[in-house]
Amino acid sequence: MTNIRDLVVHPSLTIHNLIVEPKRVKATYTVRKNDGTENSTDLIFTYDYKWFDPRRKSDWNLASMMVSQVALNYGLFFDNIIFEGIYEAADKRFLIDMMENTSREILVIKFFHHNEFLKPEYTQLQQEKMTRYTAAELVFKEIDSAILHQEVEEIALHEDHYAILSSGGKDSLLTYGIIKELGVPHPIYVNESGRHWFTAINAYRHFNKIDPNTCKPWTNSDRLFNWMVREMPFIKENFQSIRADIYPIRLWTVGVFVFAVLPIVRKRKIKNVLIGNEYDTTVKGNHHGITHYNGLYDQSKYFDNMLTRYYKAKGWHVVQFSLLRSLSELLILKILVKRYPDLQKHQVSCHAAHEEEGRMYPCGKCEKCRRIIGMLVALSEDPERCGFTEMQIEEGLKALSMKKVKQIGSDAAHLYYLLLRANMIASNDHTTKLAHPHPEIMKIRLDKERSTLEDLPEQLRIKLYNLYLNYAEGISKLTNKKWQDISIENL
Repeated sequence: MTNIRDLVVHPSLTIHNLIVEPKRVKATYTVRKNDGTENSTDLIFTYDYKWFDPRRKSDWNLASMMVSQVALNYGLFFDNIIFEGIYEAADKRFLIDMMENTSREILVIKFFHHNEFLKPEYTQLQQEKMTRYTAAELVFKEIDSAILHQEVEEIALHEDHYAILSSGGKDSLLTYGIIKELGVPHPIYVNESGRHWFTAINAYRHFNKIDPNTCKPWTNSDRLFNWMVREMPFIKENFQSIRADIYPIRLWTVGVFVFAVLPIVRKRKIKNVLIGNEYDTTVKGNHHGITHYNGLYDQSKYFDNMLTRYYKAKGWHVVQFSLLRSLSELLILKILVKRYPDLQKHQVSCHAAHEEEGRMYPCGKCEKCRRIIGMLVALSEDPERCGFTEMQIEEGLKALSMKKVKQIGSDAAHLYYLLLRANMIASNDHTTKLAHPHPEIMKIRLDKERSTLEDLPEQLRIKLYNLYLNYAEGISKLTNKKWQDISIENL
């Protein structure tokens, strides 16, 4: 098994039986196998309010796009992927382009890199550059829409309203705190059926009490993802018992959540969609001549820009971006804990969170937990505020003395530098090798690839940077591969 096309393991995947109700969207995913048998399961989105009008063609069109997103992960594995629904030219272009991009990403990140979920015979693929990585032919079958209304509507959007794709993490909490000062936030918590929802519960309950704009769509996408893994013969049968920081094959996940948010954005006439992603999630890589985004495309600036172009092509004029592109993870946490401590106490940045007496708590053992502990301690803040115990803090700092954290090199080096300088971790070969000062980490960082002033709407730029400068140690711009300090007047 050496050829990339040997990954085509089934004849077809069909997304069909679309149902649109005022509070629910549902479609069936059917895998047809080589022996002619079929397996099916449903993808469902439900809402607390009536965001859909089943008589409107535009709502069926949006629902068609919502249920299509999960399928973008599987272009390498089927001869045909058949989408039954209502699709416009912009929708088809989007699905074709994003499936190709995701196919390339999955091939590089999940098959050419180490993946403990793969059976041994699938770990030695021939590495070749191709003109097209998606194996599947995409087929669009239009359903009968003759009885649906097709009104042409002019929508005046609320320029100062912001839909925030929310969780219990520091990024969405800080985004909310800032927008609460500068505009009108709409925190939207997409409740997927898996354990990832545990990270959001504390924050969602808080926001549901304090902000009437809070919404909680529900989807069973996580169950569908796991169901599809079982349909893939190259994945080990015991995949659910393997502890890992990666998913077995999927990389297009945030797109599922973004499209779950769009019905609310459209009906509330919200101009801006915000995703909380920082400086280091926009990455370009090259693997034996194959360009890729390091598995982070749906957290990158390119993802936001692509969706903004899609919204424009649809005539919606919605824009998508992150307020935090110019900030490091450490600076994000600093602003959150210093300016919005009442929000930070609800932070859960752990995918192994557990419940105690109705509240979610971090595990205190994983890489993410020790990273959060380390950053809070480096900022002279108490990790107990967001649920860590005294013993977990002690063990987390001890683990930092022996293990790395998942940050880009400069960010990790500066974190270790701060911790060593404060005598909060042991000085040894591991820590002294990692620790180096990088003052730009605590500054607003601008560079033409990852973070530019133009990434932000004009009405936010100076207000936002002035807010950041209460906590950041200046503004730094990457010029000729060197960081140079600039003043806000020279932006």
